[in-house]
Amino acid sequence: MAGHSQFKNIMHRKGAQDAKKGKIFTKLIREIIVSAKTGQPDPQFNARLRNAMIAARQANMPKDKIDSAVKKGSSAGAGENYEEVRYEGYAAGGVAIIAEGLTDNRNRTASEVRSMFTKFAGHFGETGSVNFMFDRLGYIEYPANKASEEAIFEAAIEAGAVDCQSNKDIHEIYTEPSQLNEVREALAKKFGEATAVKLSWKPKNTIPVDQEKADAVMKLIDALEDNDDIQSVYANFDISEEMMEKL
Repeated sequence: MAGHSQFKNIMHRKGAQDAKKGKIFTKLIREIIVSAKTGQPDPQFNARLRNAMIAARQANMPKDKIDSAVKKGSSAGAGENYEEVRYEGYAAGGVAIIAEGLTDNRNRTASEVRSMFTKFAGHFGETGSVNFMFDRLGYIEYPANKASEEAIFEAAIEAGAVDCQSNKDIHEIYTEPSQLNEVREALAKKFGEATAVKLSWKPKNTIPVDQEKADAVMKLIDALEDNDDIQSVYANFDISEEMMEKL
């Protein structure tokens, strides 16, 4: 019986991992479609599409899925049509939240996001209600084992980045939006392709939150990230590593 139970647990974990991978692929496919639709379908001449395809390859998306998404986006008037949306508001403890997405039904997504804020003790705001607390910057990410903190920092600053922050898991490089692809290309020559390249929202200041508020904040962020229509979520919380591990 123990062996059967263990098998069930393994299958449950595999099912959860497959579902998570499916959601990641859904979000990546939408970004590829929109990138190809709003610019040229050739990644050599479309930086956003190139970055979306890099992200898809990093997520181990099969080449045929990537090619199919590019084809959908480049077929004039055909396939899915997604709008870019941004939602803003406050989580528990006054933590500012920005959620960016791609949706084929703006009303549905807004309704779902509003209900998430309400469910987890937040406050859904108007567009522009919190973005003044963030800087709009280019973002490049490498795993921590790609190079030392010093090597990444020196290369990033030399390439024109405005900031570089490292922790035990990742290196995060920030650039002016117009310099994103120039810095990406310079770093790719030294360290290979980044695991993430995109425009991002970087908090100007962070807000410390206690255990109870932190739990509500993370549940809201998890719910937003779990929604197929939401591509990225940004927040200005400050939660200690010890507290994060408890959560």
